[in-house]
Amino acid sequence: MLTTTEGIVLRQVKAASGRRILLIFTREYGKISVGTGLTERNNRSKAALAIRPFTYARYDLYKNKDYFDLNSADVLKSYYGLGEDIDKYVAASYLLELTDKALPEEMPQPKLFSILTDVLAELEQRKSGFDTLLICYEVKLLAEVGLLPVLDRCARCGAPEPALFSVPDGGMICRDCAKKIEAKTAGTGKGRLILEPGFDIVKVIDYFLKKPVSAFRKVALEKSTASQLQAALREYLSYHMDIGSLKSESML
Repeated sequence: MLTTTEGIVLRQVKAASGRRILLIFTREYGKISVGTGLTERNNRSKAALAIRPFTYARYDLYKNKDYFDLNSADVLKSYYGLGEDIDKYVAASYLLELTDKALPEEMPQPKLFSILTDVLAELEQRKSGFDTLLICYEVKLLAEVGLLPVLDRCARCGAPEPALFSVPDGGMICRDCAKKIEAKTAGTGKGRLILEPGFDIVKVIDYFLKKPVSAFRKVALEKSTASQLQAALREYLSYHMDIGSLKSESML
């Protein structure tokens, strides 16, 4: 069966007989593996240009029961500017790697697809404060996959106005619950990932959640706030989505 879909190349994997497997995040099918014999070096066609990471293209695919194969492709946007700045390139690489690790294959996420293209477009134009856009994407990704932290109450007892962010408990917890956890784990050597941000983390995450990507065009978090929030979200993503460490994360 022939099908057409828009997609963004997340990465390439070399396969046997000179073929490659493209991991493409598509609007209609979610993340899919696509086989192709094209390479960037031996073919300067539009289809060959469309197999590069970061490329947003329209792909004509042959869909069998168990696999996709690339027939042809046309580049819609290359995000060329991301390759001209090393910090932008690393930030964009993190976005693609996180998306690849976070999503199972063939689970459509059309809204997240639109969010990713919007974030990449804003990142390409931005001159600084790239971490704000990364946080924006992380928060919205968690919302789309149904793993957003509990923010409006204690994740353990339900008490209002919680003060601490607990990674294992899936969100905010109150100080009474934190004390109980501390007493229970005292002397065991098992630390709990409980953070006390120096800012109102609930309001900040809620702001990222409700505002469109375009709202952050001229908005950047203070460096200390961005660092604390990034640390909390990355611990949370790693713990609850089992994505492990990311190669691009060490470069950030």
